[in-house]
Amino acid sequence: MRELKIIEVKSEIGAGTRGASLGIDAIKIAALDFGSRYFKQHKSIEIPNENHLLLESVGNQYAKRISGVLTMVERIAEEVSKTLKNNEFPIILSGDHSNAAGTISGIRKAYPKIKLGVIWIDAHADIHSPYTTPSGNLHGMPIAIVLDEDNIESKINKPDQETVNYWYQLKNVANIAPKITYRDIVYMAVRDTEPPEEYLLKKHKVKNFATLEIRKRGVERVAIEALQYLDHCDMIYVSFDVDSMDAAISKGTGTPVPNGITEREAGNLVARLMTSDKVCCFEIVEVNPTLDKENLMAENAFEILVRATNSLVND
Repeated sequence: MRELKIIEVKSEIGAGTRGASLGIDAIKIAALDFGSRYFKQHKSIEIPNENHLLLESVGNQYAKRISGVLTMVERIAEEVSKTLKNNEFPIILSGDHSNAAGTISGIRKAYPKIKLGVIWIDAHADIHSPYTTPSGNLHGMPIAIVLDEDNIESKINKPDQETVNYWYQLKNVANIAPKITYRDIVYMAVRDTEPPEEYLLKKHKVKNFATLEIRKRGVERVAIEALQYLDHCDMIYVSFDVDSMDAAISKGTGTPVPNGITEREAGNLVARLMTSDKVCCFEIVEVNPTLDKENLMAENAFEILVRATNSLVND
């Protein structure tokens, strides 16, 4: 059995709403409330963050705080790579979703020759670039970063040279670009996209299991099909954004979207995916207790985390 290592990333500089950096402690509080020893059982490490940048100007309007995000992506990549080389299984508890670019970079840094599959459970496709972003928030860009995708065809912004330089560095962390291809991605519950993103998803025929399909066909079948679709990959990374769940449940996140999956579907889905031997890393992101009632989102996230871990340990 592989040992687990929890990597805490309390970074929220890629998000538009404040508070996601508090999500990790909220999940720990949920664990205490449930009387769980989860955080005593597994070793953990916290990666230093750059949240002090929140008190300064955003810098580049089409890639806010991109220099700080680059720093975080490099730090995360280093830690994830080290963890994998140590034959430990990284469980990443993260603030905003831009951090996932660091996780993917770290997996590729540890295994430069492998084909990596990504299962992205999220309301959003996160495939914007500084050229297409409507908000400038980098948590909408991690998939574009690892795909080395600018989407110039859908360009609506004209980023300055400094932004372009940082963006280039971000895409080239670990000296591998692209880190994945479109064929290596499976989206689940993605339902809130903008035209530039839709252009790419359609052009590259990206696989997305919509909420309705997950509900109609059942979690088990969808999970099996997703894993089969990524059969050509050597390893698989599962990223779970809590806003994949319906807005009625997911109040405690910065960007809730209606028509999402239920917490039960989310738990079953993650638990089933984690039984695959190819899964090498799991990340949970965007819990924001400042937007929540009675820490409900963190409690849901903790239950999903425990189910994911149990699938691994018991496999």
